[in-house]
Amino acid sequence: MTRAKAYAAHQSNSPLAPWEFERRSLRENDVLIDILYCGVCHSDLHAIHDHSGMGTFPLVPGHEIVGKVREIGPAVTKVAVGDNVAVGCMVDSCMACDRCEDHLEHYCRKGATMTYRGRDRITREPTQGGYSDHIVVREDFVLSVPDGLDLERAGPLLCAGITTWSPLKLWKAGPGTKVAVAGLGGLGHMAVKLAVGLGADVTVITTSPSKVDDALALGASRVLLSSDPAAMKEARSSFNLIIDTVPVPHDLNPYLSLLDLDGTIVLVGVIQPLPEVDARVLIMGRRSVAGSMIGGIAETQELLEFCAEKNILPDCETIAVQDINHAFERMDRNDVKYRFVIDMATLQSEPAA
Repeated sequence: MTRAKAYAAHQSNSPLAPWEFERRSLRENDVLIDILYCGVCHSDLHAIHDHSGMGTFPLVPGHEIVGKVREIGPAVTKVAVGDNVAVGCMVDSCMACDRCEDHLEHYCRKGATMTYRGRDRITREPTQGGYSDHIVVREDFVLSVPDGLDLERAGPLLCAGITTWSPLKLWKAGPGTKVAVAGLGGLGHMAVKLAVGLGADVTVITTSPSKVDDALALGASRVLLSSDPAAMKEARSSFNLIIDTVPVPHDLNPYLSLLDLDGTIVLVGVIQPLPEVDARVLIMGRRSVAGSMIGGIAETQELLEFCAEKNILPDCETIAVQDINHAFERMDRNDVKYRFVIDMATLQSEPAA
């Protein structure tokens, strides 16, 4: 076992504070990774507030991890000591069901083991995340960081990036397709960049005129103000695909009429019940409502390779780990463009806790 330094919520709704704990010893197919950077996700904030009611404390958040391999188990072949690697939202799954065999580990029939708030499949101990100096992960869930991809900014690709990449790929966004992105935050700004990178014609849908310039700067061709009834009417039946990144319950019906025949709106932001959908709008346009979460390991590796090739990275603000509670306050009021990333080297200045 190795002693890990971290920042943790010691109970629900408590500020994060220094903590030390034991990481498990390496098994034969494990990789020990020194964490260089860790992205800050809105899910981290939900976790420390225990909105699900299933939290185990102390809790170390963080599932957008970028680091360097320090040690490997004797059966590891995928990576070597010194490699730049990454870890996203999962660290294990059954690896035997049909979904895992189809590289859909995040939909594992027995449930994937999440990077934090999960349970180790062997010891049943709680998993702890990336606001830490190192982590131990099964090699199948370790991603290679391609040469040329900025390590400091790559972390959010492992959550915000793959959450939007997966539906863009599944619904075949690309040249000749018209894609709309609803909401322009951490998820939305990645959806815009990735859809543009895939060659789609991209529109941002927002309620805020103040976001027009930002949307265009990110690569969108146009902005549709959902607060403008005339503009919404004119845009009916315009889009093949809408990536809905809005994180709070909202009425889907105004968006559904924007879909062309066989168009789909994919929910990736909201995880709560929504108002009723008007089935007539679906039926009359053969439209669909779908949902999507992250992506499998192979798909996430594909995303990293694509972003390295296209030089696509999230817009990030790097912080010291000591500033995480202030960052959470800013995130809660949407005062970030568009993701925070923690420089984990700053953790070394913390005294033992």
